Amino acid sequence: MEKIDFKSGLTKSVKDGFCYKSFTSDAPCIKRWLFCLLFSLTLFNIACSNAQSTGNAGGEVILMNKADFLTKVYNYEKNSAQWTFEGKKPCIIDFYADWCGPCKRIAPIMKELASEYKGRIDIYKIDVDKESELATAFGITSIPLILFVPVDGKPQAAQGFLPKETIIEQINQFLLGKRDSKIQ
Repeated sequence: MEKIDFKSGLTKSVKDGFCYKSFTSDAPCIKRWLFCLLFSLTLFNIACSNAQSTGNAGGEVILMNKADFLTKVYNYEKNSAQWTFEGKKPCIIDFYADWCGPCKRIAPIMKELASEYKGRIDIYKIDVDKESELATAFGITSIPLILFVPVDGKPQAAQGFLPKETIIEQINQFLLGKRDSKIQ
């Protein structure tokens, strides 16, 4: 009978007293276990990277950079004179920073709304520290700043923390054009 000493990586043969040998060379099951673990981690990593790049299929808040903004929302470099929405669905853009307290409070609300309005609106977030050019282009001096972008017409901005009910009213009235904001 053998016992494994995981600290030293050796097995101790009980029958032979103090005869130690490496368990990695004589244990193909450990090699299989390590292979399965690494293979699973690789698949998990691939799945996570695919989920991040597929958009709002799962009703999630999508992290956006400048290139995404130019193709999905508004290409201000190509058309700086007039607002032209590049998307197919209305959207909300949450300009935030990791260090911002109100931004941290609004993040779970945005996640809930992304799930509740899945397929009807897109919800994006932009880190103003990482995408300072976008923040400068829109004159953002205070965060959080929530940009409500309809398919037709100009966007509206709201600065500071907004309760969920207020955001729902804006979604229903401004983005979806419903008169009664209680309807979802």
